[in-house]
Amino acid sequence: MAYDMATLKDYRNERLRKLQELKDLGFDPYPAEAHRTHSAQIVIDQFDALQGSVVTIAGRIMAIRKFGKLGFIVVRDQSGSIQLFLTADHVASLEATGGVLGMDQLPLLDTGDFIEATGPLIKTKTGEISVDVQQLRLLTKSLRPMPTELTSKEERLRRRYVDMNVNLDIRERFVRRSKFWQATRTFLNDHGFAEINIPVLEHTTGGADANPFVTHMDALDQDFYLRISHELPLKRLLGAGFEKVYDIGPRFRNENYSDEHLPEHVAMEWYWAYANWQDGMAFMEEMYKFVLKETFGTLQFQVNGFTVDLEKPWERWDYADVIRQHYDIDVYNTTIEQVATQLQAHGLEVEKADSIPRGIDKLWKNVRKDVAGPVWLINTPKFVSPLSKSNPDGQSVQRFQPVILGSELGNGFSELNDPLDQYHRFVEQQKMRESGDEEAMMLDIDYVEMLEYGMPPACGWGYSERVFWMFEGVTAREGVPFPQLRLEYDETTKELYPEANL
Repeated sequence: MAYDMATLKDYRNERLRKLQELKDLGFDPYPAEAHRTHSAQIVIDQFDALQGSVVTIAGRIMAIRKFGKLGFIVVRDQSGSIQLFLTADHVASLEATGGVLGMDQLPLLDTGDFIEATGPLIKTKTGEISVDVQQLRLLTKSLRPMPTELTSKEERLRRRYVDMNVNLDIRERFVRRSKFWQATRTFLNDHGFAEINIPVLEHTTGGADANPFVTHMDALDQDFYLRISHELPLKRLLGAGFEKVYDIGPRFRNENYSDEHLPEHVAMEWYWAYANWQDGMAFMEEMYKFVLKETFGTLQFQVNGFTVDLEKPWERWDYADVIRQHYDIDVYNTTIEQVATQLQAHGLEVEKADSIPRGIDKLWKNVRKDVAGPVWLINTPKFVSPLSKSNPDGQSVQRFQPVILGSELGNGFSELNDPLDQYHRFVEQQKMRESGDEEAMMLDIDYVEMLEYGMPPACGWGYSERVFWMFEGVTAREGVPFPQLRLEYDETTKELYPEANL
C-alpha cells in the first residue's frame, strides 16, 4: 500500500523518535563499514557446503517479529532473501560504539532498515534456512516506510528507487539492460574493435536528422550542442588511422517523448575501415543473435503481438519497391503534391515543413509498423540518407536497416568518403535548415576537411537502447531507470522540508 500524508508523517515521526533513542544510546545509525561475507542467495544455494559455517549477511529488513526471547527477521539483498533467527541466549549484548544491537533493541528496528547479521548457517525446526544470529549490527536507519505495493505510474517513474524495491521485476529489467550493453561490448571487443570515448559537446552537431540541445561553455564563451549522434567524431578517428572503433554513451535529441524515443538515451556506433555494407549486414546478423541471446536467453520472441525468430534467414526489401507497391509512387520521380495526397489518403499528418524526403519517410513508417521481421531495408534513396555512399545507380545509397517488431532497430551504411560529394550534400541539408527544417543536418566544414586528407572506405553502424526496449516489450520511459519528468513536488514533501522553499 501507499501512505497518505498523515499516515506517512506519523510513521516518520515514530522512526525519528527511534533514531534519536539510538543516538542517545551511543549508536552511529549510519556507519561507514559493513563486513558481509556472503549474499543471501549464495548461502541458500550452497547450504549443504556452508551448513554450520559462520557467515555474515547484510541487507534490508523486509519483515521483523519478536516473541519474548525469540526474534525472526527477513533480510533481502539484491540476490534474494534469507531469515535471521535470534534468541536471547545467542545474540550478543548491546555494544553501541561498534553498532551492535542486543535483543532489547530489536523494537528500535523497522522494515526498510539495513542491518548486518553474523552467525552459523542452520535450518530451523520448520526447515527454514537461517542465520543463527550471534551479532546484529545496524547499518542504516530508514525514516520512511517502504510501501507494500506501488501501482501509480507517475509515482513509479518519479521514485524508481521505491519502484524497484516494491516491484522486483522492474529491477531485473535493468539487470538485463546492463547485460545488453555488456554483450554489445563483448562482441565488438572480441572482433577487434577499440572503444574510444568521444565528446558529448560539439561546435557543430550532425550524423542524424534531429533538433539538438544547446548549451554555453563559459570557458570559451561559445555555444555548444549536445551530440545527436556519435558518427562524425568516430569517422574522424578512421581518418586518424584507426580501423575498427566504437563508442557507447548518451546522445541527446530535443524532441518529444514517444513510446520508442526519449530526448536522452544511450546508443552505440561502430565504424569499420575497408568493410562495406554487405560485410556490415552479415556482421550485424551475428551481433544481434549474440547480444539478444546473452540478454534474454533466447532468439524466439513473442512481443506486443509480434512473433519473431531471429534464427531464420533475414529478408531483404528494396526501399523504392516497397513504396511503389504500397502507394504507387516512384520515389525518384514524384512531387510533394503526390506525396501529400498519399499521406492524406492513409490518414497521416501533412505539415507545412514537410518535404519529399520527410513525406516519403512517413509513408515508409506507415508500412514498417506492421512488419515483424527480421527484414533488412536496403537501397534507401540518396535524398533520405545524406551521409551514405551511393550505389552505382546514383539514386540510392548503400544503407541497411533492420526492421523488427514494427520498428527500425539500427542503421548502417557504406560510409561516404568523397569530400566534394559530402560537401554538396551538406549544402543541400543546410538549405533545408534555412527553409525551416530544424532537423536537417548542419554544414560541418571541419569534417569535410578531414575527408580531404583522406578516409578509407568503411562501413558504419549504430543502434540505441531502443533495441532493448523493443525486445523487452516496454515503452521508452519504462525502459530506462530514471526518465525525465517535469519537476514537481507533492504536498507531503513540501511540508516535511519547509526550509527548501519548494
